[in-house]
This record gives sequence, structure tokens and C-alpha cells, in this order.
Amino acid sequence: MKKILKWSFWVIIVILIIVGGYVAYVFGSYHRIPDNQKLAVVNRSAQKMKVNKSYKAMTFNIGYGSYPHNYTFFMDGGYYSRAFSKRSVEQGMKAFVGAVKSENPDLVSFQEVDTDGDRAQHVNEYHWLTQNLPAYSHVFAQNYDSAYLFYPVTRPIGKAKSGIVTLTKTQITKSTRYKLPIDTNFSKIVDLDRAISVTRIPVDNGKRLSLINVHLSAFTKNQKVMNAQLAKVFNRMKIEAKHGNYVMVGGDYNHDMLQNSPAVFNTTSKRLSWTHPFPVAKIPKEFKLVTNGLRQAKVPSVRNNNMRYKQGETYVSFADGFIVSKNVIPERIHVKNLHFAHSDHNPVVLSFKLANDK
Repeated sequence: MKKILKWSFWVIIVILIIVGGYVAYVFGSYHRIPDNQKLAVVNRSAQKMKVNKSYKAMTFNIGYGSYPHNYTFFMDGGYYSRAFSKRSVEQGMKAFVGAVKSENPDLVSFQEVDTDGDRAQHVNEYHWLTQNLPAYSHVFAQNYDSAYLFYPVTRPIGKAKSGIVTLTKTQITKSTRYKLPIDTNFSKIVDLDRAISVTRIPVDNGKRLSLINVHLSAFTKNQKVMNAQLAKVFNRMKIEAKHGNYVMVGGDYNHDMLQNSPAVFNTTSKRLSWTHPFPVAKIPKEFKLVTNGLRQAKVPSVRNNNMRYKQGETYVSFADGFIVSKNVIPERIHVKNLHFAHSDHNPVVLSFKLANDK
């Protein structure tokens, strides 16, 4: 009996040492990228944008290529934490490239692009996109670099490095990463190191288009963090406009951008952490959220991952889109309906012109 107790004691000690060492590793390796970081730009074009010419912009959260229609995600109440296979991720990447080529946008804002991660089977998705879309200048802003997360314990999501990607068919003069406020408690370990990128594109009248790529927090329940993130985005929009730039914000806001998506898509009125109505009244007065015709079209931009996607059964909403300054003239906005084949989001596409604003 004494021998059993002795062995049990040492087993418990070893387990505590392992767990303690792991916790120390996770918190010791945690870091945030400093604010206001200049990003490395790869230019593949010397073209400037032109006023009074029709252009097309796309925003697309690709879900690191790991969300086919039959995928469920543990943080949404589903099961899985990693992509089914490397082949599944590569099939998703092919589909995303095909969607871009089909729409042929001039500007693209991608979110959740992994460069190296267990969850995406170590596919370098930034490399995949930029190699298969050779006409585009591009820039990458990291917003996730986690330690190995042994969670869920039986199906750990592991380690990942990820970010947001901006593509343009024009020259990029400069791109900057600005960090966003996040939770300071334990949830900071599993959430992204949230950030926006601001990419400046020259226009033929001497001005610039500031293209802001945004991906706000999805799972925080801290209203102060949500408000602080939006406040920083809005402030950056105002700064860019004050400098005389055209401004376009494209991305995944993790809010209900239509404000009444439950009525539009005939779903439950119960709000999730990422479906609270977007505070349209707080948008700076010189900007507007573009939603023309989206309610009537009834095509969602995002689905819940608590179950495999079944049209008419799975909870859907509208979390993606564009906010533009008054000198950016929207012509048409629509969702490219990919039926959530490889991502839990559909891309949103905006046709627009730049006003001759001298």
C-alpha cells in the first residue's frame, strides 16, 4: 500500500511539473507585435489608380482553407480543430484562387491566411495565393503566432502563424500594420493578435487610396474590447481621410453588418458573440457602410460552424463588407455565393469609382 501511495505521489508530481512547464511555455512565448510596423511590400505593377474609372474590390475570410461544408469547429460548439487533410486545404486554396480569377477584382483583402500551422496542415497559404495570382502586388500582416495550444486536449489545434493579406493590381507605395486592443485575460492566448493593415495606393490625381484590411475579434464577450477595436479603426479612417486620401475599409467585422440579419435570413434572433449589430451610428460622418441591395439579395457572408452546412438549417449572418469615404462612389455590392464550400465565409465584392476629388 505504501509503495502504491509513493508511486501515486510521484506520478502526481511529474504531471504537475509537466503541466506547470507547459503553462510557463505558453505564457512565456506569448508576445504581441508592436504598433505601427512598416510592412514588406512586393510590387508587381507600377500602375496608379484612375479617377472616374470603375474598379472592383473583394474581401474574403478564407478560414485558413480548412472549412469545407461538412466541417464543424470546436470553438463554435462543433468538433474539429484542424483541417481534415493537406489535400483538403489545397483544394480550398484552388477554389479561392478560382473565385478571385472569376470576379477579377482590382483589390483583394484576405483574412485568416496561414503561413505555417498545424490547423492548416502546414500549407503556406500566402505563398499559394501570391504564386497563383501573379498579376497582383501584395503585402502580408501577421496577426497570429501562437505557441503549441494543447486544446482541445484530445484534438489539439496546435501551433499556427497567420495573418491578413492585401492584393492589388496597382503599385503599393507603403503599407503599415496597426495593432488593435484585445483581451488581457487568458483568452488572449487563444484569440488572434488582432491588427489592421493600411495599404496606400497611388491615384493619378496625386492622391492615394488607403485600403484598410480588418479582422475584428470573434469570440470575446468583453464589450470594452469590441468598442476599443472599433474606435481605433474609426480613428485610423479619420486620419487617412484627413490626409486627403480616398479610404476603403474591407474585411471581416465579426458583427451583423446588416443589423437585422436574423430577419433577413430567417434565423433565430439570439445573438452570438460575433453577430451583434454593427454600430452604424458610430461610423465617422464622412464615411458610409455600403449595403445597397444586400438585404434584398439574401445571400449570407458567414455561417456558424456548430454543425455541417445545410442550407436553410445552419445559422447564417452577414459579417463582411466595406466602409468607404465620401469620395469613393459605390456602384454595386454583392456576395459571390460559394455556398461555403471551402470556407465559413463567402466573399463580398464591391464595384466602385474614385471621384475626381482634387
